[in-house]
Amino acid sequence: MIDPLHLCLLMFVAACGLLTAGFPVAFTLAGTALGFALIGSAFDVFSLSLLTAFPQSIFGTMTNETLVAVPLFVFMGVMLERSRVAEELLDNMGRLFGSVPGGLAFSVCIVGALLAASTGIVGATVVTMGLMSLPTMVKRGYNKRLACGTIAASGTLGQIIPPSIVLVLLGDQLSVAYQNAQFSMGIFAPDTVSVNDLFAGALLPGFMLVGLYIVYQIIYVFLHPAEAPAIPHEELGELSGFAFWGQVIHALAPPVLLIVAVLGSILIGLASPTEAAGVGAIGATMLAGYKRDERRAGPILIGVLCMAGLLLLTSFYDLRSQRSVVSVEEWVAIGAAVVLTLGLAWGVVMALWRTFTWRDENRERVLGAVCQSTMAISAMVFTIIIGARMFSIVFIGLGGADFIEEFLTALPGGTLAAILLVMLVMFVMGFFLDFLEIVFIVVPIVAPILLQMEMPGGGTMSPVWLGIMMAVNLQTSFLTPPFGFALFYLRGVAPPDIRTTDIYRGIVPFVIIQVFALVLLWFLPDVATWLPLKLYGH
Repeated sequence: MIDPLHLCLLMFVAACGLLTAGFPVAFTLAGTALGFALIGSAFDVFSLSLLTAFPQSIFGTMTNETLVAVPLFVFMGVMLERSRVAEELLDNMGRLFGSVPGGLAFSVCIVGALLAASTGIVGATVVTMGLMSLPTMVKRGYNKRLACGTIAASGTLGQIIPPSIVLVLLGDQLSVAYQNAQFSMGIFAPDTVSVNDLFAGALLPGFMLVGLYIVYQIIYVFLHPAEAPAIPHEELGELSGFAFWGQVIHALAPPVLLIVAVLGSILIGLASPTEAAGVGAIGATMLAGYKRDERRAGPILIGVLCMAGLLLLTSFYDLRSQRSVVSVEEWVAIGAAVVLTLGLAWGVVMALWRTFTWRDENRERVLGAVCQSTMAISAMVFTIIIGARMFSIVFIGLGGADFIEEFLTALPGGTLAAILLVMLVMFVMGFFLDFLEIVFIVVPIVAPILLQMEMPGGGTMSPVWLGIMMAVNLQTSFLTPPFGFALFYLRGVAPPDIRTTDIYRGIVPFVIIQVFALVLLWFLPDVATWLPLKLYGH
């Protein structure tokens, strides 16, 4: 007779080993789980009838409205990357801050935060800033490790600053985990936690992280001024006058307006994350169409104004009223909505045509390349979700969740020890695995257990606080060698004189900063919970 606990441990180790060896994530998770399910059935410690829940689990994933936001946010990010928003931002911010010591490093952080709040695509952000900023910083005499660390860390801000794909996936997992935790505590009318809550909770910690990066850079520049010199004024050109500030506003306005439209509509409750992602995808398409031909911006500007008008109109009127009698005022609102919709449709059609006919430096049609990238990334994410569902079913069926619950609750030190252990395990897994694998392997297993544990101040753990702690921790997986994706992206575009050791040593202070941010969030949980409480009352 074999102990099912041993099978659980072997299954977890086998999955991590195969992932580290480079096997496809989705097929590794599903294949490993199926293999150990057959082994468990052969030794009569696992019932294959549990696998009948797998098709229903897939159906539930495919009909999950929250997850529809994933391909829309991916489309938005890839389209913005193709429209060269980052290039304009970096150029203008570099001129704005370049006259002070460390100014180029500060501008990279600020641009990273703006791109994080408008795109959230780590690879695109790191590659763009690596191509544009790294050669300039090295040429200007910046320390190579400081330059590499700044670019890699700033590029990963899209994983914590909303709208973020990590927060969408994490919110979906935490929603189920929180309900299961409350059912286990005998609460059969459970509260819910949504992606909106995580977006609101991540906003302040995300900008806190940006602030910590800049504080580190200021200290570094103060101690080593020769390693982050200012750019001479004569090389920056005119830094005053209407022309210069017009360029800055021209570069800043599009991403800021998109951030307000997407994130603002989510936070004030005007739109769900999926609906806001649709607004973002349309906004990014019109922005790309505008960048394609700024001299004929009329249709695009009309489309943008009509979209803004529709958002404002829906905030004042419920145009889906089922009442049999409609007032004159409501008929006027409906008529205005029809006109605004036609204007928006015109702007979108013109933007789609321009992006369809626009060919990039590789002679690829921009719209076609964006759609292909979106489909590839979305297919990867959803295939991993399906594989992770199989892994969870088998792991729970073998009794792994019960063992982990007993282990965490029996730890000396209670909740603090349990949180420390989970965070440490996620941090170490980040050295070898991508955030997707960690989200779908660890969170469904440990989150229902942690959310039942009592905090030192009394009461159970806040799911928003736990989610933000996990999100900040997961961000380090992009920076930690040997498999940090941001490091790979930067290595691929770095000049030949940048060594791999420069990149690896450069990210060490920023990883320490992220660990320090986790410590701050433990002692100051209100940083994550204050804004959701103000906006949604929970």
